[in-house]
Amino acid sequence: MAPVNIRDLKEVPEAVPELAAWFEAEWAPHYGPDGPGDAAEDLAECLEVDGLPRCLVALDPDGAVAGTIALKAASISHHQLTPWGGAFLVARKCRGRGVGTALVAALEELARTLKFARVYMSTDTALGLLQRRGWCAFDTAPSLRGTVHVCVVDL
Repeated sequence: MAPVNIRDLKEVPEAVPELAAWFEAEWAPHYGPDGPGDAAEDLAECLEVDGLPRCLVALDPDGAVAGTIALKAASISHHQLTPWGGAFLVARKCRGRGVGTALVAALEELARTLKFARVYMSTDTALGLLQRRGWCAFDTAPSLRGTVHVCVVDL
């Protein structure tokens, strides 16, 4: 896959409906019809604020959405720690092609730009990717999909 173009969701608001559908499918316990979350509302919040949350979108060379990641003020499990990487998802057809690594790198750069010294993220699927980028797992936490690893990276 050719390099992806990472953009702030504010620059590509037309991606919101597709991302909302992704969130509802991937995190059905939270964003599905019986869950407490509203994917479209969460994404819309990223369009309306100058601080956090911020959502980044990876676009493939044809302009199609290849993945997403967000920088948020808080997590569900460790309320005292901030900021958090979340909403990290790569399109199935784009996995294993560097899109996730590019998104995490962009998240780290965004956090540096916003003057954060570290970032936290929980994952049940991308621990290896995070560790290859220097993140350290320091805890586990329950989630609606099972146990997740809680990680940190110093910037």
